[in-house]
Amino acid sequence: MRIKILDAAQADLLSGYAFYERQGSNLGDYFLDSLFSDIDSLLLFGGIHPVHFDKYYRLLSKRFPFAIYYKIDGDTIGIFAVLDCRQDPRRTDDRLKD
Repeated sequence: MRIKILDAAQADLLSGYAFYERQGSNLGDYFLDSLFSDIDSLLLFGGIHPVHFDKYYRLLSKRFPFAIYYKIDGDTIGIFAVLDCRQDPRRTDDRLKD
């Protein structure tokens, strides 16, 4: 199995990093370390999470209020979005629906 973080999800991670770095020194680094740890856990637990929007699995981060939306295609886990759960749910709907 391998993990592929798509461009949009990378942008989400950078946006979260910038937000938390403004909150406190090195908090952005802690945010990225935590989220990448959650993402790495998909190598063991990918596919056990609930499905949302009829096509994306959703993993909730353990330390931050973020959700990781992913799909499994063969031996690849594709990370499509890493979204802040505190945002307006309509933004998440718009982002993940076709």
